[in-house]
Amino acid sequence: MVHSKQLLTGLFSLLLLSMTSCQDRGKKKGDEKPTEKEPKTEMVKAPEGIISLVNSKLIYDNYTENRVGIIEEYERRTRQSPEFKVARFVDFDYKTIRQYLDYVDQEAKKAGVEKVTKLRIYFANYPDEEVFGDKKVVHPKQNTVFLVPTLYQDGQNYGFFIGADGKAELVKNVVGAKGQGMGSTHSDQTQSYAGFAPNFSAAPPNPYQGGGSLTLNGGNSGPPPPGDY
Repeated sequence: MVHSKQLLTGLFSLLLLSMTSCQDRGKKKGDEKPTEKEPKTEMVKAPEGIISLVNSKLIYDNYTENRVGIIEEYERRTRQSPEFKVARFVDFDYKTIRQYLDYVDQEAKKAGVEKVTKLRIYFANYPDEEVFGDKKVVHPKQNTVFLVPTLYQDGQNYGFFIGADGKAELVKNVVGAKGQGMGSTHSDQTQSYAGFAPNFSAAPPNPYQGGGSLTLNGGNSGPPPPGDY
């Protein structure tokens, strides 16, 4: 009796082993599921600066009421063009902005910048010329913006670029009012901030020769597109 039980147990084990082997042979290469779990993507929190559409409409209308009329009156008078419309936005290609941020991080790291602190957006205005730098101006005297990354130094955030030696240099040291940065005293700073405008007719020698500018321009501006605000 005991011998019969041992024989049955052995046959049952052999049957299970045979079934398992058949299943393994039936699986194709690559069918095995990975045992490691894929890492979960961390959710991005909304920045503190996000505002509601109601508030964005409010400040947009404030600009319409307090700025647009003054600008249009001035431009129509100086251009002698009654059809002039004020530009209400400047946009950049989304992919360009992503590339720009990656480029700034890359160059800042190579230059030994510990941390890029801010992305400063300057308001600007193209000259009344057909060509600016090496690019054709679509609309002379058109308003525009340019972007400058900043670093923290001596209690302030300063725009920076990459000097000829590969190190970070402060923008204020080469393009400030009268070539003296943004001023060394409070009164100097006030005058510099108020009068910080490029002189296109007497541009200084290029201080960036051999280095690398991190200033981004080239956005497209115009009146509000249909459906927005």
